[in-house]
Amino acid sequence: MSLTLNQLNAADKSGFVALLDGVYEHSPWIAEAAWSMRPFATATHLKWALAQAVRQAGPERQKALIRAHPELAGKAAVAGTLTAESTHEQSKAGLTHCTPEEFTRLQQLNADYNARFGWPFILAVRGPRGLGLTRPQIIDTFARRLDNPADFELAECLRNIHRIAEIRLHDKFGTQPVQGNLVWDWAEALAEHSEPGYAEQGQLTVTYMTPAHQACAAQLRAWMQACGFDEVTRDAVGNVVGVYHGLDPDAPRLLTGSHYDTVRNGGKYDGRLGILVPMACVQALHAQGRRLRHDIEVVAFAEEEGQRFKATFLGSGALVGDFKPHWLDQVDADGISMRQAMQAAGLSASLDDITPLRRDPTRYLGFVEVHIEQGPCLDEMDQPLGVVTAINGSARFAGEVIGQASHAGTTPMGQRKDAAAAVAELLLYVEQRAAQDANSAKGPSVGTVGVLQVPAGSVNVVPGRCQFTLDLRAPDNEQRDALVADVHKQLAAICQRRGLRFTLEATMQASAAPSDPAWQARWEAAVAKLGLPVFKLPSGAGHDAMKLHEHMPQAMLFVRGGNAGISHNPLESITNDDAQLCVDAFMHLLEQL
Repeated sequence: MSLTLNQLNAADKSGFVALLDGVYEHSPWIAEAAWSMRPFATATHLKWALAQAVRQAGPERQKALIRAHPELAGKAAVAGTLTAESTHEQSKAGLTHCTPEEFTRLQQLNADYNARFGWPFILAVRGPRGLGLTRPQIIDTFARRLDNPADFELAECLRNIHRIAEIRLHDKFGTQPVQGNLVWDWAEALAEHSEPGYAEQGQLTVTYMTPAHQACAAQLRAWMQACGFDEVTRDAVGNVVGVYHGLDPDAPRLLTGSHYDTVRNGGKYDGRLGILVPMACVQALHAQGRRLRHDIEVVAFAEEEGQRFKATFLGSGALVGDFKPHWLDQVDADGISMRQAMQAAGLSASLDDITPLRRDPTRYLGFVEVHIEQGPCLDEMDQPLGVVTAINGSARFAGEVIGQASHAGTTPMGQRKDAAAAVAELLLYVEQRAAQDANSAKGPSVGTVGVLQVPAGSVNVVPGRCQFTLDLRAPDNEQRDALVADVHKQLAAICQRRGLRFTLEATMQASAAPSDPAWQARWEAAVAKLGLPVFKLPSGAGHDAMKLHEHMPQAMLFVRGGNAGISHNPLESITNDDAQLCVDAFMHLLEQL
């Protein structure tokens, strides 16, 4: 008999603890602490409560929880004294069939890890899909995490323990995240298309109108047709557009989607998740024979990253009438123009076909987008979902400080015109000034000096020139502009005090995109319906929703990323359970219509 929420909600404390025995390794205190949070409306609510019990327990008890777990392929496994749950998990990952070389390697990693941190290495070996990681994946992760700081690794162990518990709860409840599995599998399959030079190394790179890009478009079209979309097309800039008709042909549509291109050596979920989640929702509606009142239009945007051509937001820009004609004449690193690339892919590259892609905003309810967070906040707080309050406005600059190159041995410290020292001082100020907005009611600001270069620098020469970049972001334009003004003022003051000159050229400015209050409220209601607290945060990264914001109401939902939320990186990851939460939240949002 499978466990049910009704049984858990009806149980006294000892019965509750007994029913959850084995979910957290040798640690019944977690269930005891969570018991007082009943009744649980959903399994998601239960998992959140268990995670909160661990968060509130303090570091010593958290370390005891970690130490209650066995080493991977360690002494307990060899002796056959693992719990039934751990035996099943290590077996599923093949750790009971290690080669002698793998076993020796794991033993050394166990010893090194314990010596460095004082607790055993914890990894949810059944992985983000629940089917089991391979032994090479386990060993690679083990070796990589040895370099983490101790406080980070403590938190990472606890996150993996919660993932282990999540999978064990599925075993107890006899459940599976069916649609989450589908979304996860789609993402894996789509990632099989990658460009030469990257594909051979197992890296994912898909840039505008390459063969890999066209293969992704064809795959998305085929999946949309199989899901039951009524119309599936590729438009004049390569966007893949699927429409699922509603009951009222005169009712305005809901627009959603994201991009399917990637950065070079990127991740599998950035952008693509926002296409696959609504596809899974349409598939479910079609399977049930259900129609909403409104059409659902899902757009897989052909380009957002600006990797092959300097034409960021090309796909979504076309929908708001912001396709720039001069883009067609841009050339890539091989000298191929965008026009040539589009025509080789079977598109006309004609403005006569591109201009009509502009959507009439009166025909749309708004635009919503599901996206991986691309940052550490949700993962750090054990929050699967977050509601976006605004997409940060940004300003970028290219600058140079000009001083005087001179001999490093003979120029007294007080007589130097050191350009690099001035930029270093500015870098520290940017860090300090952005941090002043940490508790802003609108959200925090961020500032980055991403490039710092001394042309023709030498070890024994005081730098006479230093080139640098600035990237300044904030949740609204007013806060961004105040940050920009303060940084510019400080740069002028530094250079005046040091007797230097500077140039500072604006290279990009993007307005903030506050979430539409009504649509943000719908996302909040959807998250609450799942049994989760509503956590709100701004987006520091740019998204297609920024472009649609120019034309219609928009709001976004974030899902946490694994590996501390890293993105634009092969380590970008989500679980099947979190993918399921995205589908469920999107369905709840649709139900509100």
